[in-house]
Amino acid sequence: MTFVELLARLGGMGRFQVTYVAALAVPLLMLASHNLLQNFTAGVPEHHCRPRPAANDSAGDVPLLISIPSDGHHRPQRCRRYVELQWHLLEVNGTVNGTANGAATEPCHDGWTYQDGIFAHTIVTEWDLVCESKKLRQVAQSIYMAGILLGSSLFGILSDKFGRRALLTWCYLQLGVTGAGTAAAPTFVVYCLCRFLAGLAMAGVSLNSASLCMEWIPTEARAVVGTINGYCYTFGQFVLAAVAFGLPHWRWLQLVVSLPFFLFFLYSWLFVESARWQVISGRPDLALKGLRKVARVNGRKEEGDKLSEEALRELVHREPPLPGGTLASLIRTPGMRTVSCGVSFVWFSTSFAYYGLAMDLQGFGVDIYLSQLVFGAVDIPAKLASVLAISCVGRRVAQGGSLALAGICILANIVVPMELQMLRMAFAVIGKGSLAASFNCAYIFTGELFPTVIRQTGMGLGGTMARVGSMVAPLVRMTADVTPVLPLIIYGAAPIISAIATCFLPETRNVPLPETVKDVERRAGHLKDEEVTVPLSTTKTKAGV
Repeated sequence: MTFVELLARLGGMGRFQVTYVAALAVPLLMLASHNLLQNFTAGVPEHHCRPRPAANDSAGDVPLLISIPSDGHHRPQRCRRYVELQWHLLEVNGTVNGTANGAATEPCHDGWTYQDGIFAHTIVTEWDLVCESKKLRQVAQSIYMAGILLGSSLFGILSDKFGRRALLTWCYLQLGVTGAGTAAAPTFVVYCLCRFLAGLAMAGVSLNSASLCMEWIPTEARAVVGTINGYCYTFGQFVLAAVAFGLPHWRWLQLVVSLPFFLFFLYSWLFVESARWQVISGRPDLALKGLRKVARVNGRKEEGDKLSEEALRELVHREPPLPGGTLASLIRTPGMRTVSCGVSFVWFSTSFAYYGLAMDLQGFGVDIYLSQLVFGAVDIPAKLASVLAISCVGRRVAQGGSLALAGICILANIVVPMELQMLRMAFAVIGKGSLAASFNCAYIFTGELFPTVIRQTGMGLGGTMARVGSMVAPLVRMTADVTPVLPLIIYGAAPIISAIATCFLPETRNVPLPETVKDVERRAGHLKDEEVTVPLSTTKTKAGV
């Protein structure tokens, strides 16, 4: 008997599993609130230099026309002011565009004036993250993503040592504390530190929630539960838009999306630890107690009473081993190198372009709350379409097609004038939906490309590359200083290149899962049926020499 068969005897997808999945899914609604939070907490309002005060006058009494030069759109420049007040511009014969040609200008030595509006209270207005300091907005988001990258590795190792439930409980608490700490941050440095620690905890929540779900539910329900969890992130984008609309002040918004994690921390003490992990870790007594509780909740108390510690120990010996493989296995043979490189391209470019679009809602010139709702809503049909595509036309075509469409839509906005805001928004929404579909395809395609013996290692490679992409994406926004269209070129080129790389991956629809590295090599045509030698630590000929 295996654990899968044991869970079936104890009720399968019973009341315990349904309640457990629901309790784990609710916190996932808040993942989007933190990942995309800086769209609102770091919004940039209209601003200009604080005018130089005239003699015996306050700065507020000085007309902007004589203190701040105008840009090409007849608006006050954001980062420069006149060295001397240009009183002659108030005369009838002043220059047509309200700018004194040749007049000396200087940076905003006395700070900035920000216009009231939806972004009147953000980290930008709090710490003057404009002009020379505007790049710090992207740096802050990248620091948060770096925390997620590090947390994925750190909490993965710790959860194998200390258990899934214990680490999940700790991550709920850490996320609540660091989120509240971010809301109270007195300086930008403290803000970034708290965001980094929140990113660490966010990775732990995502990782351990998925592990507990997969280890407590029967195999046939995993696809449905995985879809439910994916849509929790989608609906979380609606939650973020609603909360941000009601709380425009960044500190209150940051606090409100963090406080629920204290509630999640409290009820997580009721979670049952993974029985699989407990048995493998040599704690069959605790596993037995948890399994009997599951049986009782599912109305199978008699089946639970039949279990014993000896029977659970036997499960460890009889269940097929799950070797994790090594990193070297990913590149040791030609077929594996092709798969690993292709998967790396797919995951990096999907996450890179996704966050490149999702974190620039203000740049489309449309109401930012409406943009957040539309960007979230497009995920619903996109994910459904991806499921149909991978089933009907195959994994490779669906994966490559979604990436290519995303890249084309992003690049199309290069030639669309800024005045056509709705058209630019439409291209961005289609591109973002295509990237959501690409994520969906990647989860399935990646699991089918790697052999069983190193499947978890391969999935870990994809996840790592995705987090690297999300960390790099905000930094690419800085290249707009070179030319405004350069970020779009980079964001659009990445998925197109990956779509081309996808063409070199094998199709896996209706194909048995590979069990070993040899199966992957045979599928790639590098081995014939009679050729079974795969280079490991030593190389031998067929004759054994």
